[in-house]
Amino acid sequence: MTRPWRRNCRASGMVALCVLLVCLTVVSGPAQVRDRAAAKDLVELVQLDSTIRLDIRYATPHNFMGRPMYAQARAFLQRPAAEAVVRVHRALHAKGYGLLVFDGYRPWAVTKKFWDETPPAKRSFVANPKKGSKHNRGSAVDLSLYDLRTGKEVVMPSPYDDFTPKASSSYAGGTDEQRKMRALLRSAMEAEGFRVEPGEWWHFDHRTWREYPILDIPFEKLTPP
Repeated sequence: MTRPWRRNCRASGMVALCVLLVCLTVVSGPAQVRDRAAAKDLVELVQLDSTIRLDIRYATPHNFMGRPMYAQARAFLQRPAAEAVVRVHRALHAKGYGLLVFDGYRPWAVTKKFWDETPPAKRSFVANPKKGSKHNRGSAVDLSLYDLRTGKEVVMPSPYDDFTPKASSSYAGGTDEQRKMRALLRSAMEAEGFRVEPGEWWHFDHRTWREYPILDIPFEKLTPP
């Protein structure tokens, strides 16, 4: 017996529509917002404070993917998170340190590439694109400290994007000084509404992350550098 919807699909002009309806039922991940207007509250960190230092590894080959993932070395966050980062940066000045930012807002397409190309055994260190990440919402930031006097990056118990137990925010190894610096960063960030990711000492989520959609807009389509 031929179902009515099958007869309709065979009708002239309806085949393409039926194919489209079938495709729309295949969901590979959350809906991503690609409209630039939806990213109007994304703020470029260095526009708020030019003394925040950037080391955007994903705009270089110096990252775990081994190739540039961003076309531009820039860092954006939703305004509440961005302003909180600036407050942390300025509070740390009194102790002789500043913030060194590795990453902020990350387009969803980049998260998808991370997941697809990361071995399953290491995927606990990358976000599942089916859920999206807080980076995709512009509400997560990866950062460390730099010494105001020397300009050098502070040594932590592990490097950035380390895929070993040393990356844990509670790792007991390393030197006393390294753990002290990690604790200083964490306490300063928590004072401004951030929460550390347990497995990554450098990753902090702002308390407002639920208020924002998952975005998939490249840096070059946001605002001019």
